[in-house]
Amino acid sequence: MAAARRLKRVVASQPGFLTLNASTNPEDLVSSRRKRVNKNKKKSWHKHSDINDVEEFLEDVRHQERTTGGLLSEKPDDSLFFVDIGQPKTAEQKDAEPLEEKKRKRKASRPLRIDLILQHDSLVPPPKDVLAFQQPNAKKLRRIAQKAEQLAAKGVVPRRQKQLLNRRPLERTAKRAVTEANNNPDREYYDIWGQETKDTADPWYLQQTGKKLVKRPEKLNEKPSVLPAVEVIAPGGSYNPDFFSHQALLQEAHNIEVVKKKEEDKVERQLAVNREDTATEESILREQVEGLVEEETEEAAAPNEEEEADGAVGAITLSEKKTERQRKREKADKIKEQQRLSDRQQTNQRQQLFQLRSIKASIKKQDQKTKDRQTKRKAKQEAQKAQPRRLGKLKFQAQDLEVKLSDELASTLRQLKPEGSVLKDRFKSLQKRNLIEPRERAKFKRRHKLKYVEKRAFREIT
Repeated sequence: MAAARRLKRVVASQPGFLTLNASTNPEDLVSSRRKRVNKNKKKSWHKHSDINDVEEFLEDVRHQERTTGGLLSEKPDDSLFFVDIGQPKTAEQKDAEPLEEKKRKRKASRPLRIDLILQHDSLVPPPKDVLAFQQPNAKKLRRIAQKAEQLAAKGVVPRRQKQLLNRRPLERTAKRAVTEANNNPDREYYDIWGQETKDTADPWYLQQTGKKLVKRPEKLNEKPSVLPAVEVIAPGGSYNPDFFSHQALLQEAHNIEVVKKKEEDKVERQLAVNREDTATEESILREQVEGLVEEETEEAAAPNEEEEADGAVGAITLSEKKTERQRKREKADKIKEQQRLSDRQQTNQRQQLFQLRSIKASIKKQDQKTKDRQTKRKAKQEAQKAQPRRLGKLKFQAQDLEVKLSDELASTLRQLKPEGSVLKDRFKSLQKRNLIEPRERAKFKRRHKLKYVEKRAFREIT
């Protein structure tokens, strides 16, 4: 027992381990009494193992690293000892110094409290950040650099560098304008709202540096419709309109209603039941008798079909092979016909020389027809600009004309009753100007049927 205690004391007092904590004694690390426990299981091993000495040793090592930057046993002597250069100043010499100089030295030697708080109190170097030294695609970039070095050794110029060399140099003959002083009364006036000067740099350079803006398509500068945002109603729509202007507006509303009525009548006529299609007693009897007299007609048609088949076979047998003489005659006739057509074409061409005046007149007439068609087409295109286009599956339905009848006119603006809705008017205006597609209100469709339950309180009342 004494031998084991002495061995532990010797191990703890080795020269490689130096303690900074004065309260820690290597002899205290050795337990005075050994416990006999069974450690053949992990739970018992963790429970009865004494690792206080190891923890104290590691804590002391960490303390040395924080305070001195490493183990004291590994430090050189120069960092642990200092050279005595003489006696310090005596009290009389210190008293001989001026009071202001003492205060200045005391202030210079003593740091501020805030600086002491912000100072790093550990001499352990921070761990190396591995991610800070990593480079994305490092292997790929290294391979590209190696390939570029090999091509440069062979004298091959890369395509990008070749483009830079082939660029046309900028003309730098123009001298830069000398900036004038702000207090010079003869300097030119600078308009802050004026048009900016165009950049005259190299287009390729502007494109590569991203300073060149994308060219805006001309189609985006055009408005989708030539109609104004707010359309002014006719004079007849005023609260106190003129008689004739009010009658003109009523006539316009009447014409719109007439067109709607005609469309409704057309649909009704198309869906109406035709009396001729209704079944009568005669048509019912005819349908019932159908199929009873078909056998007689089929028997009568059978011998006729056999005769037609015999006639077709006889026609096929009558066709014979053409002789050599017949083929030569047909060839000669074909050549004569071609010669006749060519002679007639030449004659017509010679006759056209005497018809130059009429030909010119016909050409002029044709050109005039072409110009008229172009004019009509352009006028139609201009008229279509004011019409709503088909942007969706629904057609544009114009809003009802807001007009008051003669007996509904108010004598004053106070008695006037408003018609229509401003929100609906703006919504229809957006559709008419092709800014949004025509749409209709979504219909609410209930997924499940409503279930009515008669509660007890209601049952008691009824």
